[in-house]
Amino acid sequence: MNTTEVLRNFEEITEHYIQELEGFSMEQLKRQPGENEWSLGQMYQHLINAALYMQLANAERCLTPAGDDAVSAGEKTEVGEAVFEQGGLPPVRIQVPPSPQYTPQEPESKEQLVEGLSSVVRHMNEIALKLENAPLHHTVAHPRFGGLTAEEWFRLVEMHYRHHLLQKDRLKQVLAPSV
Repeated sequence: MNTTEVLRNFEEITEHYIQELEGFSMEQLKRQPGENEWSLGQMYQHLINAALYMQLANAERCLTPAGDDAVSAGEKTEVGEAVFEQGGLPPVRIQVPPSPQYTPQEPESKEQLVEGLSSVVRHMNEIALKLENAPLHHTVAHPRFGGLTAEEWFRLVEMHYRHHLLQKDRLKQVLAPSV
């Protein structure tokens, strides 16, 4: 997919996430299906936070690398190569032990989630305009995928949102009796 297609697909997925929010109460959004499992609201927060504070922040770092020691000419790992070759993340559940650094906070309101998702869309549109002239030799390392360029970090946002559709659907099934 080119930048325009990635952005269009991302905007459609985000609109789907926003529309789905309308069908849930705050109580449902905060209900955790298990002791160490995220609620639907936490999953939304994770998508927003990962996009704004990791993926898009790293894309910006690749675009304006001056003085940033994290920007290098690093290569992707085999896993990273496979993910970008396939155009998506594998449909497997990834569980990370709960921690203050990684576990998202529960949302305060649906409006907070809609604003967060809308903020990501705005930021994606801003970065999309800069990608045409993005240097391909500037990368920032992803913990699992290795060195990613600005365009790859940008594409990863859409892949990540698409990947979490499976989790959203699974969590909806847990809530189904009370929806």
